Amino acid sequence: QVLPVESGGGLVQAGGSLRLSCAASGRTFSSYAMGWFRQAPGKEREFVSALNWSGENTFYANSVKGRFTISRDNAKNTVYLQMNSLKPEDTAVYYCAAGRPSGRERDYYTQNKYNYWSQGTQVTVSS
Repeated sequence: QVLPVESGGGLVQAGGSLRLSCAASGRTFSSYAMGWFRQAPGKEREFVSALNWSGENTFYANSVKGRFTISRDNAKNTVYLQMNSLKPEDTAVYYCAAGRPSGRERDYYTQNKYNYWSQGTQVTVSS
């Protein structure tokens, strides 16, 4: 079992950068895939990015590809989301989640493959 807690949200101008961190308790962190999801006001929660247990395989939503970078440090039980060239449409509550999706790529995009979720952190991008 892991308990993810994220930090690093805030207010930034369009074109700026933020880095989200998600620290997870538990000795088995390195065995979990980690994902980032977000929920904008009035919209459903959506996939942003994910990576497998080693960090070797990464996945991105088309809307953030080339702007966001996901990484992890298993020695620190932490996963990161570096967000560059932020746009107002990136405004949302961001969640990190831990799970054990199967080897199929589509599982990494699927919310019900993740068992443990953080409380969420607000990211607001002003125009």
